[in-house]
Amino acid sequence: MDNYKFILSGGGTGGHIYPAVAIANELKSRYPNAEFLFVGASDRMEMDKVPQAGYEIEGLWISGIQRKLTLKNLAFPFKLMTSLMRSRNIIKTFKPDVVIGTGGFASGPLLQVATSKNIPSLIQEQNSYPGITNKLLGKKVNTICVAYEGLEKFFPKDKIKLTGNPIRKDLLEVKGKHIQGKDAFTLIHSKHILLVLGGSLGARRINQLIEANLEFFEAQNVQLIWQCGKLYYDQYKQYNELKHVQVHAFLNNMDMAYAAADIIISRAGAISVSELCIVGKPTIFIPSPNVAEDHQTKNAKAVADKDGAVLIKEKDLDAEFQNQFSELIRNEDKRNELSKNIEALALVNATNDIVDEVEKLLKK
Repeated sequence: MDNYKFILSGGGTGGHIYPAVAIANELKSRYPNAEFLFVGASDRMEMDKVPQAGYEIEGLWISGIQRKLTLKNLAFPFKLMTSLMRSRNIIKTFKPDVVIGTGGFASGPLLQVATSKNIPSLIQEQNSYPGITNKLLGKKVNTICVAYEGLEKFFPKDKIKLTGNPIRKDLLEVKGKHIQGKDAFTLIHSKHILLVLGGSLGARRINQLIEANLEFFEAQNVQLIWQCGKLYYDQYKQYNELKHVQVHAFLNNMDMAYAAADIIISRAGAISVSELCIVGKPTIFIPSPNVAEDHQTKNAKAVADKDGAVLIKEKDLDAEFQNQFSELIRNEDKRNELSKNIEALALVNATNDIVDEVEKLLKK
């Protein structure tokens, strides 16, 4: 019997959507006859991204609580009631065998209803500091798959499984493709290649930093693959005229970009950090300070504390960036050391390990 039914819920950002899709893909390869339904927030990016990945999705009218007092918060109780009723209907109609949540506020109502009906349930927490939704659900679900150690201060210890974050399969094969990656982007082989990542929408402060240092990079014999994000592309595309700069709104062939890079500058969202551990390149993390509970700084610190990356806070960029960067360019031993240490933190079997936990719930 493999005609199981799975509901996966999560969204709001790529960091919650892509893990859910990776888990669904692995379940589908083990149970080709299984049925899948995704549940997300009706006005967020999952409504586009999930159908692109080949899965059906239902949207809930839900949003997070704003951290400051706003009128939007007045609508929250109504949205929550509506979403709980809608989740009840979805579960009653679809009759899932297991429900899986990957975080973001959309997964709250759905897992709340599933656990109240004793449907086996699992959540996957990507960050070193859990969001509100997963913290509340942790007491109710059967299993909690985490990517960092030390989460027993937020979750019941006996439910925690250290699995890592689900990663796109193509990234597991980046090793040994350095030349191929450089050729894919028609880069000059004698230069150091810097890959700059600000997330799918872009990161304003990172873009400002790169723009201010274009001459500095040229002096250091550095060529850039600069993913500035689609919100900022029009502002920065003029720099494509410079010989040592390539500006991209986003990168479709992420595996080749990682393969080409000698050094990477990145935000520290949980999925980015997990990917970078697998890729194993010297990395400078510039965490976004504008996220809940400052979790990006905590994610980056978990790696930097083990000498696996350089961490520079936004407020210290003007004072520290050029020194730290030129030290990396000059010092090959330091680059090798960072590579070795970040790679040691990689959890490459995460998707398999999470789906193994789902299978245990099916057997119950």
